[in-house]
Amino acid sequence: MKTNKPYKIKLKIGDKVVILSGKYKGKTGKILRVHPFENKVTVEGVNVVKKHIKPTRTNRVGSIKEIVKPIWVSKVAIYEPEKKKASRISSKLNKDGSKVRIYTLSGKEIKNA
Repeated sequence: MKTNKPYKIKLKIGDKVVILSGKYKGKTGKILRVHPFENKVTVEGVNVVKKHIKPTRTNRVGSIKEIVKPIWVSKVAIYEPEKKKASRISSKLNKDGSKVRIYTLSGKEIKNA
C-alpha cells in the first residue's frame, strides 16, 4: 500500500537479512533495494517471479524474464553473523557525535557492506 510519506526503515542496501515468515522462511540474502513509500524491501533470490513479455512490432520475439519482487519489511530481519541468528537494529551515539547502527542481540556495531 503506497502512502504519501515514507516509512522509517532501518535496513539499508547491502545488509544481509534472513526471511522470518512465508514461502521463503529461513533463507538469507542481500537487500538490493529499499522501498520506503511501500514499506517493502527487495531481497536477492527471494520472491522471484516469471514475467511473460508478448511479441510486439519493435520486439519481434516474446520472452520470459525472471524478476525479483519486493516483500514486506516485517517479514525480514538483519542476520547477525556471530550468533548466526536474526536480530533487531538499534542505534547509539559515539563519543564524536556520530550515529551508529548496532545489533540489539549482541550490542556490536553493524558494518556496512
